[in-house]
Parts: sequence; C-alpha cells; structure tokens
Amino acid sequence: MRSTLLVALAHPDDETFGVGGVMARAADEGHRVVIVCATRGEAGEIADPSLATPETLGEVREEELRSAARALGVTDVRFLGHRDSGMAGTPENQHPAALLNADPEVVVGQLVAVMREVRPDVVVTFEPGGIYGHPDHVTISERATAAVEAAGDVTRWPEAGKPHRVPRLYYVALPRSVLREFRSAAEAAGVQWGLADAMQIEQAVDDKDIDAALDVTPWIARKKAAVAAHATQLGTMQKMPEGFTERMFSREWFVLARGERDGELLAGL
Repeated sequence: MRSTLLVALAHPDDETFGVGGVMARAADEGHRVVIVCATRGEAGEIADPSLATPETLGEVREEELRSAARALGVTDVRFLGHRDSGMAGTPENQHPAALLNADPEVVVGQLVAVMREVRPDVVVTFEPGGIYGHPDHVTISERATAAVEAAGDVTRWPEAGKPHRVPRLYYVALPRSVLREFRSAAEAAGVQWGLADAMQIEQAVDDKDIDAALDVTPWIARKKAAVAAHATQLGTMQKMPEGFTERMFSREWFVLARGERDGELLAGL
C-alpha cells in the first residue's frame, strides 16, 4: 500500500546526509515523499565564491535542495520561509527573521497545515539535540514534534484542515560510536572538518538508544549525487578519503519517538 513519508528539517543538505537513503528507498518503492525545509540556509558556508554570494546564497541553496531531491527521486519540496539562524553564538542568531526567533505557534501551525494536507504515515525530524546542537536543528525538532501532536487535535488550527493522527515519528540520530569514528577519520586524514569539530561526543545519542539503523548501500550512488548537488556546502568534506564517505553514507540511524516499531525501520513504508 502506498504510504507517505514527511521529512521536516532545517536547512538544505540536512535531508541528504541524514535521510537521503531512506527517501530514495521510499521513492523507489512507490511511496510519496515530501520534504519540508524550514529555511533556505542563508547563513551557510560558500565553498566556492563562484557559486554564490552572501546575498544570493539562500536562492542558490534552495535550488541545490531541489536538485538533490530529484537525485533521490523526490519531487515535492516545500519551504517554510524562515531565515537560517546560523551556528550557536553567531550574530545570525539575532536576526529577527531567523527560525530561532520565529513565534513557535506560527511554525507549528505551518507544519500542522502540511501534515493535514499530505497526511503522512511517518514523520522524520532531528533528535532533540539537533545532532550537534545547531539552533535550527533543535528548533525544528521541537516544532515538528509539537506539530505531530497538534495535527490530530480537532481544537488546534481548525482552519488548517481535517485533523490527522501521525502514526509514527522518527528522529534522525547519530550514535556515539559513529561520531567517534567520524572524528577519528577526520583526524587521521589531517582534515579540519568543521562539522566534526562542532559535534561533541556527549551530545550524540547513546548507541543503546538507537531504535533502528538502515543499510542504504543500494542507494549510495543516489545519495552521493544528492550530496554533490549541495556544492556550496561541500568544503572540507571533499578532502575526506573515499573510504570514509562510503562508511558515512551507507547507514542511517533513527530513534522512534512516537508509535510502535512494527518489524522494521519506518514500518508501513
């Protein structure tokens, strides 16, 4: 039976690294996949100055996400229209349009409207720590989790459509052992990888709390193509050894936050 997977994350490229293989698999199996991105990544890096300027980065990254989604077999991509809040402690945190500063009820209401429209069987968002504590990752986790609860409540946002109870909510997670492996690989390669530096071992999810790990090796070529579409964000990632990228991209990890795990990861898809 055709099911619907809704992925709600913060920035262009979040979807590919954390859920790209799952989305490609779901699309190949004939399920509907919808990506909701809270921002256009306006505060991200620019790996090559010929690709974008600070003024055009949001527009460029929107198209990068759409291109990455096509590589994964996904055509339904939506943006909530908030601004990238930047890394914790940066001036971008104070921007009045930043997701971090948006009225929580506005963001939850936006997500409720999407959920009631597409009526997902599974919603995926970040785990509460946001993988490495990025303010937007933490915020979208909180808002998407609240929206899953509110979408089925007839008293909340009645103008947003018929209530819908989301059967399963999964959090994208990174096991502590995997983070240690990533950090060690970067150090061994002599690469100053900003993402690895930002990730603190204690912030990662304990391995015992991971509910499911999916081997997405059959879709790794598609996932790599999607990663390549995010050209502005590749930076030092391109300097990592090929064996590392194979290990990094071949598995995806999740915590089941709502519903029952019926036999396999993302049961029902």
